[in-house]
Amino acid sequence: MKLRKIIAMGAALSAAAMFAAGAGAETRVTYKSAKSTSSYYQMAVQLAEAIKKGTNGEVILTVEESQGSVQNVKEAARRGGNYVFTTPPVLVKLAMKGVKMFKPKNPAYDNIRGLFPIPSLTMHFVVRKDSGVKDFAGLAGKTFLVGKGSFGAREAKKYFKKFGLEGKVKLARVELNAAVNALKNRQIDGFATAGSYPAPNVMEAAASTPIDVLSLSDDMIKATKRDKLVIPAGTYKGVGHDVQTTTLPVMAYTTTAMDDKTAYLLTKTYWEQKDKLGQQAAWWKGVSPDYLKFMVGKLHPGALKYYAEKGVKVPDALK
Repeated sequence: MKLRKIIAMGAALSAAAMFAAGAGAETRVTYKSAKSTSSYYQMAVQLAEAIKKGTNGEVILTVEESQGSVQNVKEAARRGGNYVFTTPPVLVKLAMKGVKMFKPKNPAYDNIRGLFPIPSLTMHFVVRKDSGVKDFAGLAGKTFLVGKGSFGAREAKKYFKKFGLEGKVKLARVELNAAVNALKNRQIDGFATAGSYPAPNVMEAAASTPIDVLSLSDDMIKATKRDKLVIPAGTYKGVGHDVQTTTLPVMAYTTTAMDDKTAYLLTKTYWEQKDKLGQQAAWWKGVSPDYLKFMVGKLHPGALKYYAEKGVKVPDALK
């Protein structure tokens, strides 16, 4: 009788151990993205599906909405475990220096590590066609929505200042997610948004309201100190001309709290699934390992291992 009990207990413990091992096989990763109305949130959902499929469910990305890249970086200082976030590299640089919005210096920012590039931020300056606005100078006296706290909001305000429009454009003090309805209801003349094209909120606006997207001249782009990008004619309904605008690289980062195996698997699966992602949305097609040259900080050792295996040329500064 005692022997049977011991055998039964042993079997139960073995089953529990197997269950624990099976439960532990699934790695959960928090992916801090952007506002739910942005193209970057949509990208995050696509990426989560691709990672799950590419790892056969071994890695599960849980997408979290964010108020912007600054919040994403700040949370990296207090998040543990498998935390992945997206941001322009310039914000990581500021955080590591402890300047501007990242004062005072927090040593935890030194633990940020890079994984891979994602589609770049693209500035859009959208206006109602019946507003009569044809260029940036035409925004004087108009009501414009830029949102609050996001990269796009800060960038738009910076451009207005550089182009002599500071104080001349009436800024609507509401969130960006209200832009499409406000434009449709003629409460605003236009809005600014930053996201990889085609941007969902711009497409939504174009579907309900005749719009135009303003172009920047070469001199204006030079003044912004950003890279130039051309959005092809026809990308948005009713916009029949090429739109010359600015772009800023965006990366997926994590911290040293992530183990090498998870970082390796995430990076490997991302690149292996990228072609399929490009079939879902055009914004993935332009991303290449060459974008690593824009990354700031160091690559995570797990990601670096993958790039070494594939013979990807990695800048020495990232190693």
